[in-house]
Amino acid sequence: MSAHLAGVILLIAFLTMLGCFVRAPGVSMSMAEGDTLISVDYEILGKVQGVFFRKYTQAEGKKLGLVGWVQNTDQGTVQGQLQGPISKVRHMQEWLEKKGSPKSHINRANFNNEKVILKLDYSDFQIVK
Repeated sequence: MSAHLAGVILLIAFLTMLGCFVRAPGVSMSMAEGDTLISVDYEILGKVQGVFFRKYTQAEGKKLGLVGWVQNTDQGTVQGQLQGPISKVRHMQEWLEKKGSPKSHINRANFNNEKVILKLDYSDFQIVK
């Protein structure tokens, strides 16, 4: 192997390793790789209005340290956006899909527009009226 080729391989290996440690501002270097910041939109269908779904969603989001928002729609669904470390967002997605508020009945949860973000767009988790 030529010295040039060995140098290129070493550089690629170094850059790959470095990529594992590049983090968004404010995100601890000690966080696991699964804690890249993401944003995802959601819509929950079923018996989700009139059962304190928004209040419980806000409380669960805050408990997990997520930011975003939740609101009722005119179609009888609940929609919103989640932002935070991917592992926490995944936990919240499962909560939205399977648990919800005690008196809710979730038929389906739709998640879309998922993307990696460099910084959070919100400072807390809000109920939008």
